[in-house]
Amino acid sequence: MRLSTLFFFSFACIASVHALVVQNNITVDTAASQWHAFADEVVPQAPSSWAHPGVMINRAQLGFVKNKVAVGAQPWSSAYRAMLDHELASPTRNPKPTATVECGPTSTPNKGCTEERQDALAAYANALAYYFSGEASYATKAISYMNAWAHTIKAHTNSNAKLQTGWAGASWARAAEIVRHTYSGWRAADISAFEGMLRNVYLPVVIKGSNSNGNWELVMLEAAVGISVFLEDSASYNTAMQKFMGRVPAYVYLQKDGAYPKAAPGSGLDTKDKIISYWQGQPTFLANGISQETCRDFTHTGAFPPYLHIAETSRIQGNDLYTGDVGERLRYALGFHAQFEMGASKPDWLCPNRNLNKGLGPITEVGFNAMHNRLGYGMTNTENLAKQTRPAGSNYLFMGWETLTHGDNTA
Repeated sequence: MRLSTLFFFSFACIASVHALVVQNNITVDTAASQWHAFADEVVPQAPSSWAHPGVMINRAQLGFVKNKVAVGAQPWSSAYRAMLDHELASPTRNPKPTATVECGPTSTPNKGCTEERQDALAAYANALAYYFSGEASYATKAISYMNAWAHTIKAHTNSNAKLQTGWAGASWARAAEIVRHTYSGWRAADISAFEGMLRNVYLPVVIKGSNSNGNWELVMLEAAVGISVFLEDSASYNTAMQKFMGRVPAYVYLQKDGAYPKAAPGSGLDTKDKIISYWQGQPTFLANGISQETCRDFTHTGAFPPYLHIAETSRIQGNDLYTGDVGERLRYALGFHAQFEMGASKPDWLCPNRNLNKGLGPITEVGFNAMHNRLGYGMTNTENLAKQTRPAGSNYLFMGWETLTHGDNTA
C-alpha cells in the first residue's frame, strides 16, 4: 500500500478565491482557505516501494523539462543554456577530492571545502545535462566526480563540518539518483563505493541534526533524506523526516502557534527570553511567515530551499506535505520575505533597531511551483520575485538551476 493511502485528513474545502492580503502592514501571499494542519497530525514514513529517481526531482519532471528544452520553450531553454554555460558544468573542469575536508568558521581554514561543494554541484549539473541531452559524455563526467570523492574522502573536521557535510551530501544524492537510475554505464563496483561514502562519511553526521541555527539542521536533513532515498534506508529516512517535522514550526512562525514560535524538540529553548534570543532578538510576532533567521540576514534565511527540497522529495516518495502545515508555512514564508527582497518597507515592529539584510538567492522556484502551479494558491509576491530572478543559477553551496528543473513544472 502506498504511504499516501495511510493518512486521512478531514479538511474543509479550499475556497476558490485566492488573494494577497495585508497583515499588520505587511502583504503576505495567502489564499482564502478554511483549513490548516499541524505538524503533529502527520508522521511521514518511508514508502513501501521507493520511487527512483526520487530525490527532489522524478522521472516525470525530468521528462517534462527534456521535452520543453527540445522544442526551445521558455523559460526552460534559456535556463538549460545558462546551466551548460556555467563554470561548474565545464567539460574541462576536473574533480579535486580531499581525504579529510577541514572547514572552520566561514570556511577558515578551507581545506577541500569549496572543492567538495562545487564538485558535488558539478556532478548534479552534468547529471541533468545528460538526461536532457542524452549525451553520454555528461553522464561520464558526473560519474568522474562521484567516483573521485567516493574513493578518497574519509571525514569532515572542524567547526563547520556538519554544515559542510549537509551542503555536499544534498548535491551528491541528487546527482547520484539521476545517474544511477537513468544511465547504465556507472559500474557496480563504483556505485558500491559511492554508497559506502554516503553511508559511512555523510549519513552518520547529518542524521543527528543540529541545535545550531535552523539553516544548519535543514540542509543536514535534506542530505539525510536524499541519502536515505539513494540507499533505500527506511530507518534513516524516518529519523530524518521526524526531525524535519519538529524543525519546521521552529523555523517559520505562524500566528496559530501563539504569541511566540515553537521550539524544536530537544533544543532546550524553554523560556520566552531564550526563544527571542534564538530568533535574533525579534521580540514580537505579528505576521505569518517570519523565519528564525529573518533578523540575522536573508542569505541565511535562504535555508528555505532545503525545507522545499525535503517536501518535494517526500511528495515524490508518496507523502505530499505541501497540503498541510509544512506547505502553509512555506507559502507564508516565501511571500513574507519576497516582498522585502523586492523593496517593500520594513515595519517598525520587525527586527527593531536594525535594517533587513537582503539577499535571498535563487530560492523561489520549487515552492512557487508546488504551491501555486500544483495547488492553486495565489502567490503574487513570490511569483514576482521568481520572474525577476530567472533563470535561477547556483549559490555554489547546494542549490542549482531550479528554474530549469522546477520552474512551472507541473509534471
